[in-house]
Amino acid sequence: MDKNRLTFRETDEAGNPTATFIYSGDGSKGRVDVISSSKPTSWSKPLFSSLSDVFLPSGYPHSVSDDYLPYQVFDSLQAFSSSIAGLLSSRAVLQGTKPNSHRNTQIKTNNPGVGVGNATASPTSALLLHILQDTSGRIATILFAHRVGTALEPECKSYRLAADIFNDIAMILDCLSPGVPGGAMRVAVLSAAGVLRALCGVAGGSSKASLSAHFARWGNLAEVNAKDSSQETVISLFGMLVGSLVISHITSFTTTWAVLLLLLATHLSMNYAAVRAVQMTSLNRQRANIVFSALLASDQVLALRQDQDLKSNRLTPLTPAQVARQERIFPNGTLQWTDWSTGSASVQTLGSAKIGISMALFLDSIKNTSTPLDRLTALFQDEAYMLFLSPLAPKKWHVSILLKKECSVADQLKAWAHGLLAARILRAESESESGSGSDIFDVIEKTLSALNGRFAGYLHALGGAGWDVDIAALETGAGKRVDVDVDVGI
Repeated sequence: MDKNRLTFRETDEAGNPTATFIYSGDGSKGRVDVISSSKPTSWSKPLFSSLSDVFLPSGYPHSVSDDYLPYQVFDSLQAFSSSIAGLLSSRAVLQGTKPNSHRNTQIKTNNPGVGVGNATASPTSALLLHILQDTSGRIATILFAHRVGTALEPECKSYRLAADIFNDIAMILDCLSPGVPGGAMRVAVLSAAGVLRALCGVAGGSSKASLSAHFARWGNLAEVNAKDSSQETVISLFGMLVGSLVISHITSFTTTWAVLLLLLATHLSMNYAAVRAVQMTSLNRQRANIVFSALLASDQVLALRQDQDLKSNRLTPLTPAQVARQERIFPNGTLQWTDWSTGSASVQTLGSAKIGISMALFLDSIKNTSTPLDRLTALFQDEAYMLFLSPLAPKKWHVSILLKKECSVADQLKAWAHGLLAARILRAESESESGSGSDIFDVIEKTLSALNGRFAGYLHALGGAGWDVDIAALETGAGKRVDVDVDVGI
């Protein structure tokens, strides 16, 4: 009988066992025994399991990244406060009276709103105002997407928070509109609010798409977005129910503004906490600065630190979680070196950098130097990029990075690390006791020679630390590429 026993073990999407089916028998006679692997100890477990199936992606928590739940908790709290604040601002736009701050009675003003309470307003004027707001918002959407479209994915955390700042300013303008004199001034205020909401839509929608792609680990991007919509729907409904009680009991002018500002402060603080909780694995400019600063400083061959252990050359790349605690939501510098030698990170601004620039800008960066273009081209003939450093200010340089047609993501990362290392060495030499720095071309040549043969090891170390080095996130504008053709003997 043991020879004819078959065991079937059933698991869910995450690989957790759900049931075991055991078949035993001989020939046409047999039986199937079912052993359930789920043993709920209380009524709360089935309830929690049902709710998680409805609002969380299948296979949670294995199907999403580790920072998914902290982000969603803070995101739900900000959506709740935003729903209530939105009701207060909508009431301000619709009402034609201004509440008295000292009495519960309402006093008629000479500045009625655009809808309820405005005896002189016509449906046509309200419709024209709506058309004007909608038109200005659509135009702003097109211009904003054209201007920052490329930067939305690399800087998704910045634009996610910026989107809610736009939305909160729009709410404040809505609440101010009843006190603004009628006519062109009020139309301008309401139109500005519409423009800000349009910018919020572009920045928020695009950045949330990038964040969802980061959270999805099983290729379940569509489901992550769908479950996020379900969560927002429930939170918004709950916020509307609570908001209905709030707006029915808060009628005074002072209390309305106090509650509104409190809700907006909560809204922004929860948004800030949400984006801080995200641990992006792509290397944008700020994260590349932090990661390569620590990685290059830990390389004993480069000897950038005085306290290095010369007996070992163990690379110590930072993890996405460590970088998330260090990075700023709104970075204030382009090229920065983060020094970890003292135990706490200290940031040193080295200057600025632009990657994927046009050939005209690259030529402009070297026109006032003694470095000929052919010498620079020969140095980078085996590389998929070219770079040069030009003085920007005392102890600061501007790195111009020209990308060739065959440039890959690894080449872009190498170019950025090269520029960061060269700027760091030039800064150190300018601060030395002699005060005389090396020639810029010599520094570029020496740093390129040091990186060659070693940068592949850097990428391997970064991949082992959890970084995705196959995502291009350094360019925040429309990048240019050049094709270099060298003719000898002409």
